[in-house]
Amino acid sequence: MDRFDSIRPYNDDEVASVLQRLLSDEDFLSIITQYRFPVASRYFSWLLRPIIARKLRNELSQINSVSALQKRIESYVEHSISQATDGISFSGIEHLQAGQPHLYLANHRDIVMDPAFVNYALFQAKHDTPRIAIGDNLLQRPFVSDLMRINKSFIVHRSLTSRREKLQAFQLLSAYINHSILEDKESIWIAQAEGRAKDGDDRTESAILKMFHLSRKDEDFQHVISSLRLTPVAISYEYDPCDLLKARELYIRANTGEYTKQKGEDDASIALGITGYKGRVHVHFCPVLNTEFKDTKDLAHLIDLQIWRDYRLFPVHYLAWAMWEAKDLELNVPDIEQVFDHQEIHTAQQEWQRRLTSCPTEHRPYLIMQYAMPVQNQYRGNALQN
Repeated sequence: MDRFDSIRPYNDDEVASVLQRLLSDEDFLSIITQYRFPVASRYFSWLLRPIIARKLRNELSQINSVSALQKRIESYVEHSISQATDGISFSGIEHLQAGQPHLYLANHRDIVMDPAFVNYALFQAKHDTPRIAIGDNLLQRPFVSDLMRINKSFIVHRSLTSRREKLQAFQLLSAYINHSILEDKESIWIAQAEGRAKDGDDRTESAILKMFHLSRKDEDFQHVISSLRLTPVAISYEYDPCDLLKARELYIRANTGEYTKQKGEDDASIALGITGYKGRVHVHFCPVLNTEFKDTKDLAHLIDLQIWRDYRLFPVHYLAWAMWEAKDLELNVPDIEQVFDHQEIHTAQQEWQRRLTSCPTEHRPYLIMQYAMPVQNQYRGNALQN
């Protein structure tokens, strides 16, 4: 048994059997049926499920490798992009070393679509797609685990309670990431912090950076990070499909001190994140970070500055900034009219007003903060670097 079997993605020789298992899973087939036939599935799910299963078996019968599966999935990703966005753009590809694996460390706004958009950008640019870190809290049902691991995802154990178990899990995760990049020559995607930045404040957790070094702690920290080709990635959404849900959670947490997720809440967030309207999406690959830092604190600061600088701000961010009562008035943020043309502003005003109207009055400060925070971070970061 390989030491990484409990967390690694599935290999090519496991693909066929995993697909067969998925196509026999009623929960999986029910979700596909609801997605394909949202109305009819309410009444005829029992009839549609076997039809969907048979169609998928025919479509996937020749799939016997992870790369073949990803090529097949590309059309579904493109369909999602065309239906739920106004287009995806990407930049910074020139910063990547062709044929070399990278450790992509990205800001985190959406559970599924963050790595999906990074994958899509790399796939379109003819770069290998990375292995994707996903928390075990999202893998409560067997079919979800199968679905993610067959698509190059590996498991991050977050639900452990004892300190010893957590340390062992971190050591295994660190060893796997280093092994993947240095031995397997496979890139890694991982979020800069545990959990989504629900308040729009993208910040790197030092614990993530310490974890990269944990399995090689006898080596110099800067050397270890340099060997992994750590590459910050800034993922920008014009609109967040889950913004109202995030505002509600932030309001409850601020007023009660805690927030307890309801059963099925993660599933609902995943579905809304995939199908909900996002406006324009931009993915930027920052330069590889391999110098100018001594420790995790220095490195986290450099990563944050890069992600803040290269986050693509849209008109809605400036509209929210103008309304945000907690904004830093000392920052030199230009008026929206200096940045965007009249038509673009007008279109954004209509969509922003629609979202504000849909948001309960007491939740609105938290909705505004989500969109205003990236403005504050970018201009504050620019001031620090000038």
